[in-house]
Amino acid sequence: MSLGNTAVAPPREGALPRRRDIVATSPFLRAAAGDRPDRVPVWFMRQAGRVLPEYRALRANTAMLDSCRNPDLVTEITLQPIRRFRPDAAIFFSDIVLPLAAVGVDVDIVAGVGPVVAHPIRARADLDILRPLEPDDVPYVQTAVGSLIRELGTTPLIGFAGAPFTLASYLIEGGPSRSHIKTKALMYSEPELWHDLLGRLADITAAFLRVQVDAGADAVQLFDSWAGALSEDDYRRYVAPHSSRVLAAFADDGIPRIHFGVNTGQLLGAMGEVGADVVGVDWRVPLDEAVKRIGPGRSVQGNLDPAAVFAPGDLLAEKVRDVCHRGAAAPGHIFNLGHGVLPESDPGVLAHIVDLVHQF
Repeated sequence: MSLGNTAVAPPREGALPRRRDIVATSPFLRAAAGDRPDRVPVWFMRQAGRVLPEYRALRANTAMLDSCRNPDLVTEITLQPIRRFRPDAAIFFSDIVLPLAAVGVDVDIVAGVGPVVAHPIRARADLDILRPLEPDDVPYVQTAVGSLIRELGTTPLIGFAGAPFTLASYLIEGGPSRSHIKTKALMYSEPELWHDLLGRLADITAAFLRVQVDAGADAVQLFDSWAGALSEDDYRRYVAPHSSRVLAAFADDGIPRIHFGVNTGQLLGAMGEVGADVVGVDWRVPLDEAVKRIGPGRSVQGNLDPAAVFAPGDLLAEKVRDVCHRGAAAPGHIFNLGHGVLPESDPGVLAHIVDLVHQF
């Protein structure tokens, strides 16, 4: 595969509806719709990347955001775990701050640190940098998705974006934070500015996902990394309306909307209410308990502890079976880790987990 920015022709008119009719029968999309396919579907968050030696070799001399802007790299990185593990869905390789960079925010991903924003947002005048995102801002996304749906065949492709709260946290703090002090201080002290900021971020996020969906993505996942730092009351008051706005933008597209956050056991009901068809559950809450908190009518995704991949084989198999048993309490269950794949994970063990889940 060439690794230049080779343009890929968009799908033929009428091709996407035909493909979506076929892919709709896949175990992943059936489970997302609340059905019980012949096997429990499985994929892994962060499966596209860092755990695979071929990924590290491919990206050895390329910065993260530059990788996300190269359609050939995005296509190859997204496909690598499909070849290795044979999961039931692919996740579009990207980064949550990519749409921010696309509209002009000075943000970089620093190795060992994460996203770093050169000029954090602290006052109303700082909002001027957040203009609307247009499809022409991210032409590489459309090209990569178009390439992927041709390569994937009947394997569904999940579109990906960061949720408004997590993006706001990076923009306000200037980078990753354990306490989110600056974020919460602005949220509490200047609620009007806060809601204006998250409203703009919701529009940018929805526009970024819209490019992926219109190009052929079969589902979307809204990833709220830092929502677990909030109480339920604060989440409902300051965050839920904006996440709901993003998910509502795809209510008529006939695709599942997945909502996931880290350490969000206290928020599961609220996260389901914002418009998710599937609620991702991290590893801290057993799935059958999570189903009670989420309420009826929604599928669940998760939730093996990512560290369980280092357990002895018999214990790992026991934990995988336990997740599958507990997931049966929901209308539909998509097996996943309770967060992203750890970089030290053995790819062979991940492939073995796929086999274990498919045998269930």
